[in-house]
Amino acid sequence: MPHATVRSDNRTQKDPVPPARPARRPSPRWTRWCVAVGATLMMFSGVALGGSQFVLHAATSKVTRQSLIGKAAAPRQHRTITGAKNILLVGIDTRPHQDSSQLTRSDSIMLVHIPADHRQAYLVSLPRDSLVTIPAYDNGATPFHGGKNKINAAFAFGSRGLTGPAALSHGFELLALTVRDLTGITPDAGAIIDFQGFKQIVQVLGKVCMYVDETTTSIHLGKDDATGRTAAPYKINPDGTVNHRIAGVTPNIYTKGNHCLNPSQALDFVRQRDLLANHDYDYGRQRHQQQFLKAVLHQVMTDGLNSPTKLPGLLTAVGKTMTVDDGGIPLEDWAFAMRGIDPDAISTIKTNNGTFNSRTVPGVGSAEILSPTSLELLRAVRDNNVASFVQAHPDWVAPSGPTPAN
Repeated sequence: MPHATVRSDNRTQKDPVPPARPARRPSPRWTRWCVAVGATLMMFSGVALGGSQFVLHAATSKVTRQSLIGKAAAPRQHRTITGAKNILLVGIDTRPHQDSSQLTRSDSIMLVHIPADHRQAYLVSLPRDSLVTIPAYDNGATPFHGGKNKINAAFAFGSRGLTGPAALSHGFELLALTVRDLTGITPDAGAIIDFQGFKQIVQVLGKVCMYVDETTTSIHLGKDDATGRTAAPYKINPDGTVNHRIAGVTPNIYTKGNHCLNPSQALDFVRQRDLLANHDYDYGRQRHQQQFLKAVLHQVMTDGLNSPTKLPGLLTAVGKTMTVDDGGIPLEDWAFAMRGIDPDAISTIKTNNGTFNSRTVPGVGSAEILSPTSLELLRAVRDNNVASFVQAHPDWVAPSGPTPAN
């Protein structure tokens, strides 16, 4: 299938701007891609299934290993790959030369649950604005005394006053402790995303074919009507909200249906949350990220791993993508254990059933309240009972749509 044609419309600067929603901190283009790195550990399973031991070693040896989970982990004595597993994946926006006093919040938080038979996987994204209790934590530089806040603040408070690997370790540990206290889940492994590294994966693949489930208008990318050059279609406020439409610039529009997106289009689409046809904002973006994850994994395993020209660059890019805490289990063991997970066997599940459940909290602002059924879902992840939850709540599974041909 050819690359998608990004359709333009006939709207003018008088078009209404998106409805008001909670302010957010601005983030670079790569931030919205972080969820797709959830495929990486499973990507290694494709190497294990279709490649040689040498290729598998070449892939896993390039990954940065670091202790991240810390006190949130279960005891690591005699850890094995058998049984149900939970992986905590965190995407952050750490900018070059960022001042240590500038807080870094986790942009995406996702749990990957692998049942005991290792034949399937479930992806559960935690809304970054979820109201939680963050425990007290001393990172050795700037202690945090604990309290109610949005879950994405946990990484910020854990890493506050630190730089480099120490900031990553302490930020992740406090977030993992927060997730453990909220859900009872002690992660078996964890990873932090490097957005620039993941950009290279998509560049190696060249395109990503996926189903767009709702027409999406970009607030970031468009074309200047006079010159045909790429231009921003909307003026964005410092807090990341939309100010107004820019005259003479037509935004990229990704219409509902099958598309093969080039790297620029794919990055732009996964990033959007403001002008979605269903007005589902963060929940729509969360769903699109999960669907995109499956599409990337499918393409890596059907195209990248079978291409002698793409494979070396792909393995290098994968290795640079994330920092991993393997939980005391070698990555090679993770790869072989998950080699039977096909991309089509990955189910993406919507917290709060993809609907808003917001509340204004003094000192916090507008936050998402996880519903009783969402907490039931998280308990099912903890208890390795997700299949029963899905059977009882089939509408909570996000549809992936038909898979386009490459």
